[in-house]
Amino acid sequence: MILGLRLGLRRHAAPAKDPTHIDVTHGDDVFRVAVKRATGARRFTLRVSAATGDVVLTLPTRGDLARAQDFALRHGGWIASRMAKLPAGVEIGPGAIIPFRGEDHLVEHRAQARGTVWTERMQGRGPARLVVAGSAEHAPRRVADFLKREAKKDLDAAVLKYTTALGVRAVKITLRDTRSRWGSCSAAGRLNFSWRLILAPPFVLDYLAAHEVAHLKEMNHSPRFWRIVHKLCDRTDEAEAWLKRHGSSLHRYR
Repeated sequence: MILGLRLGLRRHAAPAKDPTHIDVTHGDDVFRVAVKRATGARRFTLRVSAATGDVVLTLPTRGDLARAQDFALRHGGWIASRMAKLPAGVEIGPGAIIPFRGEDHLVEHRAQARGTVWTERMQGRGPARLVVAGSAEHAPRRVADFLKREAKKDLDAAVLKYTTALGVRAVKITLRDTRSRWGSCSAAGRLNFSWRLILAPPFVLDYLAAHEVAHLKEMNHSPRFWRIVHKLCDRTDEAEAWLKRHGSSLHRYR
């Protein structure tokens, strides 16, 4: 979800070099605003990403930087109000409640326990647990590593299921922490996925696997492509709807 604010303007010669960021102050708050030029832009645009909390100032290729900066500085209150509406970030560590395969789990640290990270169900005693052993300082990294391993395991299985069904082959499966998309497929047959899909319900991860495998047949989003996806995954529409409603919340966990 992107919240935006725009202002029309006349075009001017582009400066030789723009700053990568500017600081916008509102009260006691200072917001770091990325500066970006876009060929197709016709006006100044301020956007706040609900997924990442990033603030971006976009201006035309030949837009006047000084006017763009003034535009951003005059809208510090607008930025502050949008930032205040964003959900708070959650550190993946002891005491945090994070979704794992769509179900809330309390991260519990047990320093003296043997092992690394595992799940436990507490019958009638609150949410399921993600238990992490070892020293507290390494707990967040261990939990994050566990989530990525589980994501890779689930995606490997789902991709194998769908490539077998279609008679195609995925050259490589890679996990990334992408912000703009949940998966991608290259012309060479390499599939990339966000590890954060392990936080979503399993049918969402399964759908994304089907979606990207379908691109091994159709490198587009044509009606033929969507027929393949729906044939592979009968919960396609449900998964798409879930991602539209809840997808940005998966970026809260860090």
